[in-house]
Amino acid sequence: MAGSNEINVNEAKKVVPLHTWILISNFKLAYNMLRRPDGTFNRELAEFLDRKVAANTVPVDGVYSFDVVDRATSLLNRIYRCAPPESDSGRQPGAGILELENPLSTTEVVPVIIFFHGGSFTHSSANSAIYDTFCRRLTALIKGVVVSVNYRRSPEHRYPCAYEDGWEALKWVHSRSWLLSGKDPKVHVYLAGDSSGGNIAHHVAVRAAESGVEVLGNILLHPLFGGEERKESESKLDGKYFVRVQDRDWYWRAFLPEGEDRDHPACNIFGPRGVDLKGVKFPKSLVVVAGLDLVQDWQLAYVEGLENAEQQVELLFLKKATIGFYFLPNNEHFYTLMDVIKNFVSS
Repeated sequence: MAGSNEINVNEAKKVVPLHTWILISNFKLAYNMLRRPDGTFNRELAEFLDRKVAANTVPVDGVYSFDVVDRATSLLNRIYRCAPPESDSGRQPGAGILELENPLSTTEVVPVIIFFHGGSFTHSSANSAIYDTFCRRLTALIKGVVVSVNYRRSPEHRYPCAYEDGWEALKWVHSRSWLLSGKDPKVHVYLAGDSSGGNIAHHVAVRAAESGVEVLGNILLHPLFGGEERKESESKLDGKYFVRVQDRDWYWRAFLPEGEDRDHPACNIFGPRGVDLKGVKFPKSLVVVAGLDLVQDWQLAYVEGLENAEQQVELLFLKKATIGFYFLPNNEHFYTLMDVIKNFVSS
């Protein structure tokens, strides 16, 4: 067994940039310490190990951020906005809080991305350092706004808590007058997320479509889907690039209602109990699949399901990418993804 693990580590090192390999390996080491065989989770230690950063009202890389708590739900959202241009004196305005009284623009369309962080429904938060950095880059890329949602996590808060928080965040964003833009003012909303965050984005988009709430597009980065069936990629890539099938199974048991299996529609989107999206006004989707992610076959089945439902979907398949490749700008996949996201939002 030790020899097999050594081979897997060496394979990963050949493909993954060193800094990315160290970053994700450290995460996985910590994750293994936090999960307990009885299905409970060491939240206190998880919070201690998760490096968090405060919001920055002084712009960093041209983007400032601030935290807002929805009084009705106590849900925290971290807002990222591009810093305004320098004044005639050469000084930037302060935090830009006063600008919240005004729309983003009365002439140009300014996209607003609601982002759901990954972590298999269990790890990380809106103020985790890796997601703070990613959301800042995303904000600068689209020249818009990113709203990162600090949704409730499992196993303390099982299905459907994360979906409910996502839905509340969507309604909250649509209700903010300072997020309006365009000549015909409205909030131009996109949903995005990685791993479990991509799963949440899908389910919030379904509810939005059923409720007549506008979402312009979904951006799903190696979304976490699954089912009772074992796909070929799960067998082929089990344990090779950071993730084991047994780990994924643990997270589903921690998230789904007690006694449910992985054919629950939260997990198996187009499975026996899934929602039929044919004829539904579902937003266009960008689905990013990492070719070394063991659940890629479920992601590809999701794309096929959207196509069968006659929904608009764009697939970006990155053959040599692993999970988390977008956290550091040290690989060609990162720049490919940024270009595709930018085009997706602007199209």
